[in-house]
Amino acid sequence: MSDGVLLVNLGTPEAPEAPAVRRYLAEFLSDPRVVELPRWIWLPILYGVILNLRPERSAKKYASIWTPEGSPLGVHTAKQARLLAAATRVPIEYAMRYGEPRIADGLARLRAAGARRVVCLPLYPQYAKSTAESVRDVLEPGIPMIEQFHDHPAYIAALAASVRRQWAEHGRGDLLVMSFHGIPKRSVERGDPYEQHCRETARLLAAVLELGASQWKLTFQSRFGPAQWLQPYTQDTLVDLARGGLARVDVVCPGFVSDCLETLEEVGIEVRDAFLQAGGRQYRALHCLNEEPEWIAALAEITAIGRSA
Repeated sequence: MSDGVLLVNLGTPEAPEAPAVRRYLAEFLSDPRVVELPRWIWLPILYGVILNLRPERSAKKYASIWTPEGSPLGVHTAKQARLLAAATRVPIEYAMRYGEPRIADGLARLRAAGARRVVCLPLYPQYAKSTAESVRDVLEPGIPMIEQFHDHPAYIAALAASVRRQWAEHGRGDLLVMSFHGIPKRSVERGDPYEQHCRETARLLAAVLELGASQWKLTFQSRFGPAQWLQPYTQDTLVDLARGGLARVDVVCPGFVSDCLETLEEVGIEVRDAFLQAGGRQYRALHCLNEEPEWIAALAEITAIGRSA
């Protein structure tokens, strides 16, 4: 028997259809780690308003990026697990925090494969209570979890290799925007280290890419609700840059290790359209790490530390 690794990503609807999206959103948005409002305030809003309006709109967005293999997030996460298993020769499974496959099912498959000890790696490079701690909430007691890898040298090197590869293939813009998923500002004010982790990742990536201060910018995307979230906001920033004369821009999303709705539809379509309509001429959304060989090698290094701890 050997150690095993459970990779955990956020989750995805089973289909780009309103009923499936509604089931997914109901589980995701009812997690108190995700929306910290008192339940008596939030749940009536969620079930009375949001789940009656948002699923149909979101389903159209999912349909715009769905592949013949299925959800991009699910497809890439499954491939990463298979490639990591081949690289490490230890049992590897993947699961989703919300939706299928379930974390409990992934643990059961690892034990059936002979894993005597399981290490969990949430695929969120930067720690946030709304992500990493939400995974810990549903893990069996005693299972070790790797909380973050925002500054791991192999992760940074994989990001840099991916950016360089795409620049070599498609050319390079005048500015590299690093867009991270946002969280409410009050979460940071309460001590969440997420913003600090994002800024450190961005600083390290810029250093490896040998970018000067004027050649890159950090932003935050995916704001939800009326509260103030981390700023500057990605779309607002890109619109301002286009209006200010920036012609060519590349946008990379270092906090996402797999392409998904937020990278393919939000950054790849919505933000692109806003930038071009504001006067920009060339916009390139760089793909995520996905199955890049440097990323699989980084996963092997990161999980090896967890297995040896």
